[in-house]
Amino acid sequence: MSTCTKWVDKIVISCKNWSTQLDYTCTTWADEGSDQCSQWADEGSSQCTSWDECHWYTPWDCIAGFFCEAYYWVAKWVCKAYYWVAKWVCKAYAWIVKAICVVFSWGLELVCVAWDTIHCALLAIIKFLAGGRGRGKPASNIEHIFVLTLENRAFDHMFGFSGVAGVDPGGAPTVFNEGFDPAVTSNIDPNTAATVTVSTPADFQLKNVDADPGHEFANTLVSLCGEGAVYTPALGGYPAINNSGFIQNYLDGGSSTPDRIMHCFDPKQLPVLNALAREFAICDRWFSSLPGPTWPNRFFQLAATSGGLDDSPSSLDVVSSTTVAGYEFENGNIFDLLDANCVDWTIFEGDDFPVSFSLKGMNLNLLEGRFKGFDDFATELAKPTFGSKFVFIEPKYGAHGFDATGPGDFSCGNSMHPLDDVTRGEALIKKVYETIRNSPHWEKSLLIVTFDEHGGFYDHVAPCAAVPPGDLQTASYVHNNFKFDQLGVRVPALVISPFTPRGVIDHTVYDHTSMLATVERLFGLGAMTNRDRAAKDVRGLLSLAAPRTDCPTMLPPVAINPNPLDCGDDNESKDALLLRRSQLRLGRGVQLERAASRPLTRSTQTGFLQVALLKALLDTPPPDRQKWIDDYKAIRTHADASLFMVEATLKVKHGIDVRKTEREGAEAVTQKKRRNRR
Repeated sequence: MSTCTKWVDKIVISCKNWSTQLDYTCTTWADEGSDQCSQWADEGSSQCTSWDECHWYTPWDCIAGFFCEAYYWVAKWVCKAYYWVAKWVCKAYAWIVKAICVVFSWGLELVCVAWDTIHCALLAIIKFLAGGRGRGKPASNIEHIFVLTLENRAFDHMFGFSGVAGVDPGGAPTVFNEGFDPAVTSNIDPNTAATVTVSTPADFQLKNVDADPGHEFANTLVSLCGEGAVYTPALGGYPAINNSGFIQNYLDGGSSTPDRIMHCFDPKQLPVLNALAREFAICDRWFSSLPGPTWPNRFFQLAATSGGLDDSPSSLDVVSSTTVAGYEFENGNIFDLLDANCVDWTIFEGDDFPVSFSLKGMNLNLLEGRFKGFDDFATELAKPTFGSKFVFIEPKYGAHGFDATGPGDFSCGNSMHPLDDVTRGEALIKKVYETIRNSPHWEKSLLIVTFDEHGGFYDHVAPCAAVPPGDLQTASYVHNNFKFDQLGVRVPALVISPFTPRGVIDHTVYDHTSMLATVERLFGLGAMTNRDRAAKDVRGLLSLAAPRTDCPTMLPPVAINPNPLDCGDDNESKDALLLRRSQLRLGRGVQLERAASRPLTRSTQTGFLQVALLKALLDTPPPDRQKWIDDYKAIRTHADASLFMVEATLKVKHGIDVRKTEREGAEAVTQKKRRNRR
């Protein structure tokens, strides 16, 4: 969708919203005026002499009383008729304006189509004359780039014991994960002063086992620099990094077994990831874009900046800073850049509340069909006409904590969140790879699989310095005054393509903006910030002259978790959500009482509340739109947050807007009272 088309869509949406608001205002004003007519007439009529009292007065008094009551009766209905006619004239005006606006937009849409056709044709000619899609000659056959980003896992935690053997991008034998030695790679346990080395196996999930490891900005500072480390941007910036505080951080977060943070997966626990690492390329120096949590790291992956956000969002970031339009960055995001260059894209969402929807303009992109459910992934890719050049895949982040403890559980998804079962994430990776591999588009495809940040888990490699984005920052996003000159903890990353040699181990320093740099350079786009401009891309891992014919069509089966999570209603049925809403509203039980008293602090959960608000507002008329915003602003506790998420899910997933239902119910009661007064 072009900028021109988006501009037209904004006009149409604004026009429709204005018309709906005017229609509602007309009705409310007329009904209130009609009520005032009745009240005025009833009060006036009560002062008239009634027929029951005529025998106490002269005949002239009785006649005057009759005319008095008649006057007020007639005046009431004349007054009410005025408001009735005025209401429908006003409503008709609103409808006509909306119709004119819509018809006018059709003409503008045609102009946009013509402009887009000419614009894209000129771009194609320029690129052809310049020598193709981009500067990546070895990868000139890549037409589809797929990106799957999972949640919260460090490199050593996932691949430390994998023992991958292979060659560097130049074909020379190389060492995998240099410096990782189970005999000496360690942290000190503050409880016992004992040295704790890395070991296997790791837990399939931490839910019901231990706490979710902390990975906010302050948590990561402790993990990388040790207890007592302080970030002082004015006095030298980020402290010296020695990766010594991972156990300390987990202990500070309430873990009963903080040495668990040193546990790593046995390769047999992750057969899908390990098979892909051996069949294609693994990058063992791919770092998260900043030493912090999910949201700013995912923004870097999509915009080469976070606009100053250096921690999880605060509760009012979207409402106060972006007027309920989503997160905005000075140079836009990758989807804006693709649109400006006539490159088609799609987001496949495994979750009703994908992180990418928090970006400004995504409401319009959803209306244009740019978001599709992951259930449609295989069907879409099976089409020979599938044309999206960039495909971003979002996992299911989990149930968002629809329980008495508040939002943030993130279990029973497939994002590989620490509280969730990693085998569910392995199944997602297997599905994505096998779908692409067996589609008509495999020989022109690149798949990048990575993780947004480390999730608090141990890694032994010290992150490198980073190039600051250099764009404008939004004041309300800034929490720690971070200068964005330091990369975060290392995370797993796989580069998968038929043009990738088998068994490559790449030691190049990458971060999440390397994905952007790859997209930009393969498709001949410009950079968005200084960070992606300086980032290394993965075109060197697409070095084969012809696509391989030995790439597996099927990956190994997912490992069996001996203690899988009981996920119950995975699909969040309408009845289950309505029951949960009733329980939350009643607030009965010890857990609910505790949730109601626990304040909601800044965290990853807050970001998903923002997405829930943005999605709930998508097609909500003005009378109910403000109520959603007001209720979001009123969230103070975990119980409040859970109730909001349940109600948002009911609207987004099942089309049930409880605020609209409650408003219409209240209006029906008011109308009944009016009829009774008549």
